[in-house]
Amino acid sequence: MRHCTLLLLALLVPLPGLAGEIVASRADARPVALVAGLAPGPLKTELAACIDAPVRRTTFALGHRGAPLRFPEHTRESYLAAAAQGAGVIECDVTFTHDKQLVCRHAQNDLHTTTDILLTPLAARCTRPFQPAVFDRAGTLVAPATAECRTSDITLAEFRTLRGKHDGFDPGAVSAEQFVRGGRTPANADGIDSGTLMTHAESIALFRQLGVQMVPELKQPVVPMPFDGMTQHDFAQRMLDEYRAAGVPPDQVWPQSFSLEDIRYWLAREPAFGRQAVYLDPAEQVRDLPDAAALRQLHAQGVRIWAPAIFALLAVDERGRLVPSPAALDARQAGLEIVTWSLERSGTLHTGDNGFYYQTINPAITGESDVLRVLDVLARQVGIRAIFSDWPATAVFYANCTGRR
Repeated sequence: MRHCTLLLLALLVPLPGLAGEIVASRADARPVALVAGLAPGPLKTELAACIDAPVRRTTFALGHRGAPLRFPEHTRESYLAAAAQGAGVIECDVTFTHDKQLVCRHAQNDLHTTTDILLTPLAARCTRPFQPAVFDRAGTLVAPATAECRTSDITLAEFRTLRGKHDGFDPGAVSAEQFVRGGRTPANADGIDSGTLMTHAESIALFRQLGVQMVPELKQPVVPMPFDGMTQHDFAQRMLDEYRAAGVPPDQVWPQSFSLEDIRYWLAREPAFGRQAVYLDPAEQVRDLPDAAALRQLHAQGVRIWAPAIFALLAVDERGRLVPSPAALDARQAGLEIVTWSLERSGTLHTGDNGFYYQTINPAITGESDVLRVLDVLARQVGIRAIFSDWPATAVFYANCTGRR
């Protein structure tokens, strides 16, 4: 908690506005601990030499929803933490309210797990109000607690009354209070659990003040489109219009989407923004990844940045070493730049089943510090342009130490 208090105090100090500027005098505690846990070798020697070096902002590190490892995602507090750690680019996932105002949320239908809405009178407006868990006579969970609350269920004015919390819920909850309090995990136990929600326009103003670039993701609506007359293209346009209205140059914005149709729209209608559009690959397994021909076709259509999950870019060779995957090599051959997601998002890395992001390299992951080996191969061998992280300090430290801006 002391580390968190010091960080919050640091947020009161105006931050420099240029990539490469110093944001802290010494590395954050997490990357320092990760370096200490590395096995002896060239990487540990190189990184250990940088522990006392000043921290500089870098666009290699993208604040994924801010810094949600310890701060409620897409809140002012989370964004400030990401900037204070040196993230040179910060993400606002963009969706809309009932009155079609743009706000920062990871999904249109996650208010029940990321805010306190179920503890307010607005709970009655949710698409699916809270339903308690059902247990049999032996106390075995038969049906988990459920709820679904959408930004489109409420107006912007109502949205502003909510508070952000760590994403999560208690499936065994028998009350709304128990459901909402279920978002804490060991990873975020020493963080804060109440944050200020942000509109998209407010995020733009804050990011400009902080001197960071912006990576908005156009979230796919869960409501049928058109919504009250707003088409998907209208939605895609309105997101970029808010940057134009704020006077943000297109080269400071990296619009992204899992939908190729959104990317094609921006390329055709907003080429100044579209040339920096990031195509988020939706593949969840290796077999779903595009092949070499499909990656070449992406490039031919004007896509310049391909962004799959970490697992898509790494493999383990016959000697048990981390190496670039065939998809990573194919993407570079196709002329695509690569961004990936999301570092520091999995649980503890030593169980043998390290989750979605490490599914292709489980045998090579034996401890938490292996995130630095993963990052090193992604940077040096795959050649990624940038990486999303739930605790940007780790990627910032690595980039600073290895000379990446």
